[in-house]
Amino acid sequence: MESINVISQINSIIIILIISLFFVILGIFYSKNFLDLNHYLVANRSVKTISLTMSLVASALGTWILFGPASAATWGGIGAVIGYALGTAAPFFFLIYLGKTFRTKYPQAKTLIEVINLHFGNKLYKFIFLLSIFYMIIFLIAEVTAISLLVKYLSGNDLWITSLIILSCSMIYTLYGGLRISIFTDKIQFIFFTLILLLGFLYLLSIQPYQFNFNLIKQNKPELLSLNNINNFTAGLTFFIAVAATNLFHQGNWQRVYAAQNDKTLTNSLILSFLIVTPIVFIMGFTGLMAISKNADINADLAFFYLILQKQNLYISGMLIFLSISLAISSIDTIINAVSSLIIVDAKKIINTKLNPLKLSNVIVFLLCLVTFIVSSKGLSILYLFLLADLFCCSAVISIFYGFYRKNINTKQVIFSIIIGLLGGFLFFPSPDFTQSLLVGLIFPAKYFPKFITESLLFISFLVATFLPVLVIKIKKLF
Repeated sequence: MESINVISQINSIIIILIISLFFVILGIFYSKNFLDLNHYLVANRSVKTISLTMSLVASALGTWILFGPASAATWGGIGAVIGYALGTAAPFFFLIYLGKTFRTKYPQAKTLIEVINLHFGNKLYKFIFLLSIFYMIIFLIAEVTAISLLVKYLSGNDLWITSLIILSCSMIYTLYGGLRISIFTDKIQFIFFTLILLLGFLYLLSIQPYQFNFNLIKQNKPELLSLNNINNFTAGLTFFIAVAATNLFHQGNWQRVYAAQNDKTLTNSLILSFLIVTPIVFIMGFTGLMAISKNADINADLAFFYLILQKQNLYISGMLIFLSISLAISSIDTIINAVSSLIIVDAKKIINTKLNPLKLSNVIVFLLCLVTFIVSSKGLSILYLFLLADLFCCSAVISIFYGFYRKNINTKQVIFSIIIGLLGGFLFFPSPDFTQSLLVGLIFPAKYFPKFITESLLFISFLVATFLPVLVIKIKKLF
């Protein structure tokens, strides 16, 4: 990725340090009065509607919204935009029912993994624990990679510098104050990035008032809006399935479900979060449609930045760094606290150690952040990393949540169905250039497969990973 150097390296580092240290100091100062384990894990189950809404939105909207929706739109069209927006927001509606049900059946629980242990038993619990940790680490790597790539694009800074500062500062205050501090800083971050996003959209309208609509897309890239374009349809379903499944397994969401003051607070917060998140993700995706319509040769990951930085404005660049850091930290501290809470509540049942749960959590989180730092410094594809994480969650989502409402499903059936779904999804999961997969192109030549399959590998992959486990369960019930 080439840098445009609209802001100097030293200035970008200063901005990153100021914002990151601001949250460290604020977080540690605030959480001094909330250092017991109950506040650390579920914020004393006392969070009110506005605070919970801000936290849910801030946790959901990481740096990925600056890259993912616009990037997906450049090849998936309007379907990808709608699918991404609804896939990100739909879990809020699912959690209204699931959240209230789990709060009633398992009132003392703190994590989804803990609930799975209570319902399914120890074997599935260990399997999903490891899957959840793996998914969240990929998510963390993708978030840190995204913010590091953005800063490099704007200023030329090496990826490892941004990665080191952001990870270190987020880890310091999150491991100190837990969920209570994560929710508090989420509120500040929510205010920061909503204001800056609003200013960014207004700026886009001001520099191209007659082009920020569907007319330009219809003129230059009509296929991206066509209802007859099968790619738009499959892209929309792909992102809806992938993102929705992922968010249902996000421990940060489940912590907030249990942190709500009561069921009414939870319901109102989830509805408000849906109404806020949907248009934000849709507009970010729409910028991708606009960018590819203006320049067919743009880097898909940078579609949004191509529009907003056409005049290479120094103040806009500074604002983007501020926005991206706020988004990154709000998402990163959620993931770190989610991993930490899983280890504190559940890891002692898997790992035989004399360390107390909090110290064990700190050691493991530090090691995982070290891995994240190393991998994120490589600058891998952001969207591809997220899609890989999504695949793991897709393979488990129906088996797990279907199993909560079917007493005749045993643990072995659920584990077997998830493994088969994951293996089936991997066979079709595309290579980084999306031209082939393990089954299509490597094991067997692509010419042996219908055109629909060779051109829709990602869609087929998620479809197989999500629904093959259901078929496996149904078949096993016949024998």
